[in-house]
Amino acid sequence: MALLVETTPSGREYKVKDMSQAHFGRLEIELAEVEMPGLMGCRAEFGPAKPLRGARITGSLHMTIHTAVLIETLSALGASVRWCSCNIFSTQDHAAAAVARDSAAVFAWKGETLHEYWWCTERALDWGPGGGPDLIVDDGGDITLLIHEGVKAEEEYERSGTLPDPASTENTEFRIVLGLIRGSIVGDPRKYRKIKERLVGVSEETTTGVKRLCQMQANGTLLFPAINVNDSVTKSKFDNLYGCRHSLPDGLMRATDVMIAGKIAVVCGYGNVGKGCAAALKSAGARVIVTEIDPICALQALMEGIPVLTLEDIVPEADIFVTTTANKDIIMVHHMKKMKNNAIVCNIGHFDNEIDMHGLETYPGINRITIKPQTDRWVFPETQTGIIVLAEGRMVNLGCATGHPNFVMSCSFTNQVIAQLELWNERATGKYEKKVYVLPKHLDEKVAALHLGKLGAKLTKLTLEQAAYISVAVEGPYKPTHYRY
Repeated sequence: MALLVETTPSGREYKVKDMSQAHFGRLEIELAEVEMPGLMGCRAEFGPAKPLRGARITGSLHMTIHTAVLIETLSALGASVRWCSCNIFSTQDHAAAAVARDSAAVFAWKGETLHEYWWCTERALDWGPGGGPDLIVDDGGDITLLIHEGVKAEEEYERSGTLPDPASTENTEFRIVLGLIRGSIVGDPRKYRKIKERLVGVSEETTTGVKRLCQMQANGTLLFPAINVNDSVTKSKFDNLYGCRHSLPDGLMRATDVMIAGKIAVVCGYGNVGKGCAAALKSAGARVIVTEIDPICALQALMEGIPVLTLEDIVPEADIFVTTTANKDIIMVHHMKKMKNNAIVCNIGHFDNEIDMHGLETYPGINRITIKPQTDRWVFPETQTGIIVLAEGRMVNLGCATGHPNFVMSCSFTNQVIAQLELWNERATGKYEKKVYVLPKHLDEKVAALHLGKLGAKLTKLTLEQAAYISVAVEGPYKPTHYRY
């Protein structure tokens, strides 16, 4: 695809795969709105006042139908929005087309190369000569990473005249990032510092992105305030758990039509994502085994009747392997070589480094057979047996299916809207320093409450005496901050 920015008749910039899909995208967005009561509630409550008027928001988050509803909610609250995806395979092209036509600047398509991905990321950050965005919605921290690396490189260039060297790293993707920054310094040696100076803050969606932010806070390099949306209860216990419980089997079955019942399925990691995956596989009739490093999570699995073993214990016997850890180097090529013929290997954690794709791609004599996009059979030369790897080791639910359902993403994205409002409304008060914050519990409860009516729930009301007895306000919050749901 030619990397040239296009414009709509109204002058809005975009780059998507097929603008003719916009009508189809709009029909699905309208369906999704009915399933996303939290976001629609935000529009009803905040929309008339346009509290985000004047705010420029850049988003790097899977460009799907439910993300379209988030983007258009931010727009309805007054923001101007530019968007890219945070995953080369996760864009739904009809969603990207509908938003690009109707509401925001979008740079995303399914099946981007890494060079295209980072080109799209740069375009989403490009607000013209007036600097960058005021706010960022990030998923995995790639935009945040690009800004921090850009500022660091500009400062080094100003100090020593040294440009970033892509050859200094063996990481293919980071080479591309350094190349982009090198080119930007040649064109404008203050580009990323101008972006940093304008930025109010970022709201981060995922475990991996939050980990990056916390590392930067710990070493004193975090450049702007951050709100950790991932650890809102209505995100981590809903999107991560219930979303994966729905979308893992969806991705497996769309990619392979595999019969899950009767199979041995290994879930690497038993955090919230692993719990959802294990529950789904178990419900479908699989014999589930968990691998864990954490004794508490391991004990939880055992109490659910799920054996806990090491990967080495079970590699030759299992049929389906799912990584959920947000760590790296979980399933290595030496594991994959020992797997039975047509064992399925996939990841529903973040990024593509839980599965050793580099080791697989560079294995001498390996034969890659693409069955269909994001479904590849890798045949080892010694045995002529193969494994099936989904979405090239990236998130299977987004690469091979359509991600989590709209309803559970409404919980996550309502937290995102509230976080963006918090950062914007408090931008001049000094409330948020260059630290990582979590939304307060009363807002978490508000997100949950916005979704109850759709499911027909009616809450019991505390009496004054009952509230006093458990030391809470009648209107909440109802649990202390240390409470674990």
